[in-house]
Amino acid sequence: MGITKLSQEIKVQISPKRFFKAMVTESETNLPKVIPKAIKSVEILHGDGGSGTIRKTTFADGSAATYKIHALETENYECKFSMIEGSTLGDKLESIHFDQKIVDTKDGGCIVKLETEYHTKGDIQLSDDEIKVAKEQNIGYYSLAEETLLANPSICA
Repeated sequence: MGITKLSQEIKVQISPKRFFKAMVTESETNLPKVIPKAIKSVEILHGDGGSGTIRKTTFADGSAATYKIHALETENYECKFSMIEGSTLGDKLESIHFDQKIVDTKDGGCIVKLETEYHTKGDIQLSDDEIKVAKEQNIGYYSLAEETLLANPSICA
């Protein structure tokens, strides 16, 4: 199995507490509101929302992915989780592991520090274009969430 690692820092003009609530701790309720162009629904299949929880996300195009939370530190705005099933994995990927930390910037916003590991099947390597698309998709999700939260201050207030 090969591993491709990506590191990203994405600046968001939303407080870390509110952003973490929207994107992680209350994602079942909020992600479809915050990123409606991309996410149709989120449901808990197993667990209570903390470590060990398994969630299914159904995307706007009808495809779905299953995620497992490995560690959740609400006081530090950190979540480690992985995509364990879904069409995104395709023929190349076994799983995708995420380590997301939301850091206060002291100006009312935050920086999302995202470490992503793509675990490939066999010795498959991801192309530069595939990596570029993955980075752009991550930025797109966070940007859409930021845009919606700025326009709707009552969500996760």
